[in-house]
Amino acid sequence: MLHFNPNKNIIPHNIYMIGIGGIGMSALARFFKARGCSVVGYDRTKTQLCQNLQDEGIDIHYEENVSLIPTTFLPHNTLVIYTPAVPQTHIEYQYLNNKGYKILKRAQVLGDITKVDKGLCVAGTHGKTTITTMLAHLLKQSNVDCSAFLGGISKNYEGNLLLSDKSNLVVIEADEFDRSFHNLTPYMAVISAIDADHLDIYESHKEYVEAFTHFTSLIVPDGCLLIKKELELPLNLQQNVKVYTYSANNTADFYADNIRIKNGEITFNLITPNEIIYDIELGVAIPINVENSVAAMAIAILNGATSEEIKQGIKTYKGVARRFEVKLKTNQLTVIDDYAHHPAELEASIRSIKLLYKDKYVLGVFQPHLYSRTRDFYKEFAAALSLLDECVLVEIYPAREQPIEGITSETIIKQVTCKKTLTTKKQLIEELKTKRFDVLLTLGAGDLDVMLDDICNALK
Repeated sequence: MLHFNPNKNIIPHNIYMIGIGGIGMSALARFFKARGCSVVGYDRTKTQLCQNLQDEGIDIHYEENVSLIPTTFLPHNTLVIYTPAVPQTHIEYQYLNNKGYKILKRAQVLGDITKVDKGLCVAGTHGKTTITTMLAHLLKQSNVDCSAFLGGISKNYEGNLLLSDKSNLVVIEADEFDRSFHNLTPYMAVISAIDADHLDIYESHKEYVEAFTHFTSLIVPDGCLLIKKELELPLNLQQNVKVYTYSANNTADFYADNIRIKNGEITFNLITPNEIIYDIELGVAIPINVENSVAAMAIAILNGATSEEIKQGIKTYKGVARRFEVKLKTNQLTVIDDYAHHPAELEASIRSIKLLYKDKYVLGVFQPHLYSRTRDFYKEFAAALSLLDECVLVEIYPAREQPIEGITSETIIKQVTCKKTLTTKKQLIEELKTKRFDVLLTLGAGDLDVMLDDICNALK
């Protein structure tokens, strides 16, 4: 098991989690349950993640009601963990805070873990979930091993938590939202991108970049930073922190060379400071994953994975749910779901699909995520979506936000230059039935994924 002992080696018997159904929170719930703690939680919505936790024996309720907090969960024996998506006006949060419970954000708990074990922390506007999951798989199937808290559901392990009884390496997705990654103490860190995002938290792109600069200052002395070569990021490093660069195909400390895309397969050579690993086969053959895999392989190599383990690991990597996930593939139709919700992610996703399906008609369905992100980047979203042959937009997924006057999906679609349709989730399937396409790409971090089975059945 992982070597983490929270609260100065005192392991609380009870864990109460507010917002337990989030991808990061659910991993912590599984972690504490594996340590023998009694875990109970609240979430606003009963999702598949929540159902999975309940199937594993974790009690969850879905209404703000302090009477549903177990009477045995007292301030002296309970740690309360909450996600920043939960407002501090939450009834249960206020009750527990007023009663003197120890309350920590999810990121603070992960930060405690990195103070004890060696954190391999992957940060960046995009790519971090894929890199994290690739890295965890590479180490898990190598002689090195690791534990991991993943930001998505690994299709290799059908979960978002990996545990090790022999390794003190822990792979963690370092989330910049709410400056959560400032709680971490990385042994090694990756920075994949610093495109502006979360401008509801950061007042400007400059402030956003400064947050990543501060993140680099948290890497322990004698640690390591792996950064995408093309990024212009001021660094603030402690003593003897080694810096490596990586790239998809530009010369760097670690980069891909002789990239070959043929018959739906991608093969390339990995150039490292010490050797060349020839003919690496991507397990999930999407062009953007060349860059992601270079980052993951670099950190795995720096921690002792061998060349053969690297090749086998990337070849057997199955991907992450909702990251270029193929939901349907027939002779007539391919349906792919991708979590892309930032303009740069949309562009990378669409360009990858268009490259992979060069002669196919690609229709994209986009569900914008957050009113604030739509307001801040509607022109960039429109430019990315215009790369499609045709696009359909549904209403904005609000997540934690209230509506912003004048900001809707129509704000984006007015700027789109390809063939376009504005509809609703409720009418989406009927709309799709009227269209002709070879590849359907669903995009966004909202809840379109819950419709995918019905969409595929309707289109077969």
